[in-house]
Amino acid sequence: QVQLVESGGGLVQPGGSLRLSCAVSGSIASFVTMAWYRQAPGKQRELVAAIERFGSTNYADSVKGRFTIFRDNARNTVDLQMNSLKPEDTAVYYCNRDPPFSTYWGQGTQVTVSS
Repeated sequence: QVQLVESGGGLVQPGGSLRLSCAVSGSIASFVTMAWYRQAPGKQRELVAAIERFGSTNYADSVKGRFTIFRDNARNTVDLQMNSLKPEDTAVYYCNRDPPFSTYWGQGTQVTVSS
């Protein structure tokens, strides 16, 4: 049984920072690509960042230079450091594989960027 639990969201002002964590439990393979996704109100879910088996990363153009995805092996998490946040970053953030598995979606964590 694989469980992915997101945490770390909150309310932050534009230009601020947040660090999201995706706690991974279960038998998910260590070599799969993990990713963070987000879904803003009225919009489809989109991939924002992914980290491959050996640590290579990919980012959506909208977050390049501002977001960093990384694995914290000691805590068994996949984290997303978000800097220079913008109002358009407001969304529910989820973690999953890339490509995602439908059964892996959790509750997500809300990120609200507002002054």
